[in-house]
Amino acid sequence: MNGSSTRPSDASSSATLPPDRSPGGQGNGALLTRVLLAFIDQRVNLYLRFGRPRQVVRLDQQHRYAFFVPGALFARILYEGNEYGSTRWQILVLQTCKPLDVMQSIRGIRPGARVLLQAEGERRVRLILTQIDIIEALDIDPIDVSPAYWHTLGNRLAAGLPLPLYTAERHAAWLAGRRLF
Repeated sequence: MNGSSTRPSDASSSATLPPDRSPGGQGNGALLTRVLLAFIDQRVNLYLRFGRPRQVVRLDQQHRYAFFVPGALFARILYEGNEYGSTRWQILVLQTCKPLDVMQSIRGIRPGARVLLQAEGERRVRLILTQIDIIEALDIDPIDVSPAYWHTLGNRLAAGLPLPLYTAERHAAWLAGRRLF
């Protein structure tokens, strides 16, 4: 896809998984969300397109876990293939939740997350990746983008309507509004 994604080869390693709660003194004791990442050559590539995990743990040569604090935004891409080519493309933009928040169960993500955007199929995934590239070209980190924008983008894509651009002005308004609350 592009060079800014988190690939299996650049994972940090650790011998043990972190506890269910954030390490003592490093957080507010909130539960971490565990996200499975995997790479099996020519079969499965499940990786982060953007996001800042608190910790990444290598399970073996092909699998890792990324751990996120509550409220974190990230995008996970799934590519599945076989000897004949690609069989599935998917991108999910997700927001981790606090323990009593409403969340959706998603395979490979525990305890779950809030789905802000879901796109299936090569054409739709590529459209979303283009939007992410445009946001990054504005020097905006996609994790700082308004969750409402990701919802709108996913809904417009599903409806077959033109996709809205995320502008510096829209981002400034989002940041100003966030500071008020």
